[in-house]
Amino acid sequence: MSSNKPHYEAEPGEIEKRDSQRWTFRPRGFNIIWGHDERYWNLPKKGTNDPAELVQVCWLELTGTTKDSLPEGKYEIKFKLEVKPGAFGLSNSPIFMMAKVGKRGRYKWNKIKLQEKNSDNRTAIVEPTFQIDVKGTADDNKLYFGLYEVWTGKWKGGLLIHGATVDPVTS
Repeated sequence: MSSNKPHYEAEPGEIEKRDSQRWTFRPRGFNIIWGHDERYWNLPKKGTNDPAELVQVCWLELTGTTKDSLPEGKYEIKFKLEVKPGAFGLSNSPIFMMAKVGKRGRYKWNKIKLQEKNSDNRTAIVEPTFQIDVKGTADDNKLYFGLYEVWTGKWKGGLLIHGATVDPVTS
């Protein structure tokens, strides 16, 4: 069923601030391109810990933003992803984790590799990570981050998004 408003906007209640430096994003806490269209995404029901399921898209864009500025320091962004049996288009598409500090910041990126098949044909849990430095000099130290594959135009599907965390890196 198609919707008049195809893009899903993050629900603030699905982003949990654990303290001034730690954040948890549940699946409904992300902005998801084509997220309101069940042909492309299955979103979990409110109040559950179920993942969001990427059914099929040719444009993957899933983004999150901390509600508040982060204190100066180094932070690790970690997604919890699951590749279902029968997934397609993920191995052959350049999927990137990208992040920036502040709305006017410059993106840093890291390419991640998703394996579509396991030797035993079970789901594969993947937890790609990415680190970014936050300087204390900017007015806007909110973190903007996400998963992207927007360049190939190839169809991909079978990915479950369990959520993401943002945690300070301690030496």
